Amino acid sequence: MAFANGQAFLLLAVLFSSMFSIGLANHDFNWGPITWNKTNCPYSHPPNATQTSNKFIIGGSKNWHYGFNYMDWARNNGPFFVNDTLVFKYDPPNVNGTGFPHSVYLFSNYRSFIKCDFRRAKRIADPSEGAGEGFEFVLKKMQTYYFGCGEHKGIHCKTGNMKFAVMPLKHWRF
Repeated sequence: MAFANGQAFLLLAVLFSSMFSIGLANHDFNWGPITWNKTNCPYSHPPNATQTSNKFIIGGSKNWHYGFNYMDWARNNGPFFVNDTLVFKYDPPNVNGTGFPHSVYLFSNYRSFIKCDFRRAKRIADPSEGAGEGFEFVLKKMQTYYFGCGEHKGIHCKTGNMKFAVMPLKHWRF
């Protein structure tokens, strides 16, 4: 019985090491329909040393508004790098009180982000700052940033999908 277990362990060890060596030999293998831009992909070839930071308008042409899935937007528009700028554009509140104001908050942690708990979140843009050229936020550190709209007691965040997270990567240096 012990001999059979030893053979099984040896077979698994050989199988694992073979797969590991084949994986290392094919490090540029395309694993399906991945749409990474090869000049920006952190797992492929490093970008050139002259690459500069980018500006991203949150939501693209849809801007920052209720009902748009910003988690999907962030996933499809990444990767983001340190010193990239996020631009939040949204309509300011109307003078007559109609319309829906928006704001931008930075959550302190993942749990607050998931629950849309704004008690410890920091307001980084008020409802009037998204007009015109929008509010700009620079990703200064390699850390996870959690954003959300805190208007209407967090309803925009909770039911309107007005939240997303990004983790900027560092540029490769040569």
